[in-house]
Amino acid sequence: MEQISLSTLSGLGQALAAGLLIGLQRGWTNRDAMTGTRIAGLRTHGVLGLAGGVAGLAPVALAIAMALATGAILAIGYWRRSAERQGLSATGAIVAQLTFGLGFLATTGYATEAVAAAAVVTALLSAREPLHGILSGMTGAEMRAAARFAIIALVVLPLLPDRAMGPLDAWNPHKLWLVVVLVSGLCFAGYVASRRSKLHQGTLLTALLGSLVSSTAVTTACARRIATEPDARDALSSAILLAGAVMYARVIALTALLVTPVAPWIAAILASALTLLLVPILGTARLGAAGSPPVESRAGNPLDLHVALGLAALVAIMMLASKWALIEFGNLGFSTVLLLTGLADVDAAIMTLSGVPAATIAPPLAAAILSGPVIANTLLKAGITLALAGRQGRSTAAWLAGSGLFAGASALLLVYGLRSL
Repeated sequence: MEQISLSTLSGLGQALAAGLLIGLQRGWTNRDAMTGTRIAGLRTHGVLGLAGGVAGLAPVALAIAMALATGAILAIGYWRRSAERQGLSATGAIVAQLTFGLGFLATTGYATEAVAAAAVVTALLSAREPLHGILSGMTGAEMRAAARFAIIALVVLPLLPDRAMGPLDAWNPHKLWLVVVLVSGLCFAGYVASRRSKLHQGTLLTALLGSLVSSTAVTTACARRIATEPDARDALSSAILLAGAVMYARVIALTALLVTPVAPWIAAILASALTLLLVPILGTARLGAAGSPPVESRAGNPLDLHVALGLAALVAIMMLASKWALIEFGNLGFSTVLLLTGLADVDAAIMTLSGVPAATIAPPLAAAILSGPVIANTLLKAGITLALAGRQGRSTAAWLAGSGLFAGASALLLVYGLRSL
């Protein structure tokens, strides 16, 4: 008699483990049901996983027969239960069938994948209440935005070619659309979170979430209110400074995702500016968290399709312009284009930089160039604050301008250090 190998026993063990893992969640869900009414719990799913493992070791004909028999038993069980209770969920029957399939995978060379999938299924089943809560609070606009994001990320992106093309080989369609997906996803997350919190959270939290959509919009909204709501000045001023700090953090994060070699250098340049803005924010955090009504950023839905297309068009134009400027005028021409791009949209400036070949500009110099539009945007926010808030916004505008000067000084020191090497 041929001995069972250790790999076979291991596969059967992992098939059983996958079933028990899913069964643990299913059994816990039905723990309050009366004895005799609980079905497909810990033991049943453990057996289903093990049965799938056995099917994976059996001849093909027997494996097919076991799968069909299991499917028939589950279908009959669901049919009988559905006759007794209206609106019975099909989740239990589907999960049970999936457990059998994962057990089959565990003994056919995909044991690690089977157990990992079982863990994901368990986590998904455990998130029933939070997921239903999200659905119950979702508006039609948010649902349409989610559908658009799915098209942008899951349909359009995989179809685009991943190679340099167009005039001067300035455009990589896949990379260009990838950055649109990243920025749109970040904006959508901030948009949804802001809608969920604005009715019951304070100014600072709302400003934080709103700044993920548009830090300039938050700055504008708060500056307008400073002039008319003197009692809320401290909280609104902190919200403006927080919007500036979020922009710095966002630049660092997007650079790490899109232009990774530049990220440590841009972080070094912006660290002092970010720290400077945190000082007054922490001083009035308590007031900002509970002392005034939330901020309305009026940023709108960031996932209207024309917004993503407009951003892609802007970045494509700036990538072409920067490539031409780099060829004709060197780093000075490229810096000028990047600065003009950043005045319109800092994210677009980062995307434009991501389109430049890595060997073209040294990462420290690229970081110094990228800091230009970031500083310009910060000074623009300071100007908006001063213009809309008047005398009440002088100190806030000074903090913003000071942070921009700190960042500029750090960039100059970096460039000077490079030249002295």
